[in-house]
Amino acid sequence: MSGKPNVVKCLVWDLDNTLWSGTLLEDGEVSMDDAVRDVIVELDSRGILHSVSSKNDHDRAWARLEELGVAQYFVLPHIGWGRKSDAVLDIAEQLKFAQNTIAFMDDQPAERAEVAFHAPEVRCYDATQALSLPDLPEFSPASVTVDSRRRREMYQAGFRRSAEQEKFNGPDEEFLRSLQLELRIGRAGGEELSRVEELTLRTSQMNATGVHYSDETLRGLLADPDHEVLVATLTDRFGTHGAIGVMLLDTSGEAAWNLKLLATSCRVVSFGVGTAILNWLADQAARAGVHLLADFRRTDRNRMMEVAYRFAGFGDGEDCACLAGTDGDGGGDGGGDGGDDIQRLHLVPARHEAPSTLTLIAPHLAGGVPSAV
Repeated sequence: MSGKPNVVKCLVWDLDNTLWSGTLLEDGEVSMDDAVRDVIVELDSRGILHSVSSKNDHDRAWARLEELGVAQYFVLPHIGWGRKSDAVLDIAEQLKFAQNTIAFMDDQPAERAEVAFHAPEVRCYDATQALSLPDLPEFSPASVTVDSRRRREMYQAGFRRSAEQEKFNGPDEEFLRSLQLELRIGRAGGEELSRVEELTLRTSQMNATGVHYSDETLRGLLADPDHEVLVATLTDRFGTHGAIGVMLLDTSGEAAWNLKLLATSCRVVSFGVGTAILNWLADQAARAGVHLLADFRRTDRNRMMEVAYRFAGFGDGEDCACLAGTDGDGGGDGGGDGGDDIQRLHLVPARHEAPSTLTLIAPHLAGGVPSAV
């Protein structure tokens, strides 16, 4: 097992004598080193979010961030007079990030100690370490994808989307239609594979097996005519959600296709994307005249995925002849055995109507060209 620490997903900055030099309410004018700006931009390009926890006058501090040209880099800023640990914990909760993926930087030892006491999993850094952060392993993700580079923009679009939903008066289905959702499912190419691997690593609640497929394994499967490596992306009128789903489908069986991996982003659960993907897969299997098998391994976090499978009609199917000869190999983590605890769920598929709340553009797996359904 690697000793490399979890990658930081969000860095929370103090402002006075940390992000900038000086104390805003005492000095009136504060300045920010260009090297600090470079750190903010570099970490942002790696997909690491920035936020603020500062004891300051909110309007005055935010105006100064805007004057310095960096306000747009900060999400969910907490500028006021409350405890900094409360701010840090609230930021983690709103982002739905584990505390051990949050970092906090402050020039005051007492403030770092207060955060460390109330949020012991949060990593705390002295302000003098700011310029060295890009060189630290916890701020260096293994790969930087297209989605990583625009992660902040996707979260900011999500906040606007949530605000719109709060003031929307009407049924949930009507709100979803108002978003103009477009779900695209396509065969992965070399360019998409790093996004696929990142999604399997980042997604635990909506990962059907908890198995990690390495880039090397996935690249090998691209050339295999018996496997489909599929990527789902989602956009709406607020912008892109990026790559939100990955499927690994074994189509070698004459009687059944085997869905060896399904992972979707937790961020899109409320949009019904998981149901749309499973219905599309069932429709494709029905068109091909085969049953659909789905590998599932229960973990301590993926109960929602099991519910999604059961809701879609998957059962145990022990008596079906299509299960004869299957070995239950999950095939993950670099191509090795996924473990003996892989359960193979079974579905006799039926044709499905097009989703009513989104536009789905996807290929015909049994042959044909992509189409909008």
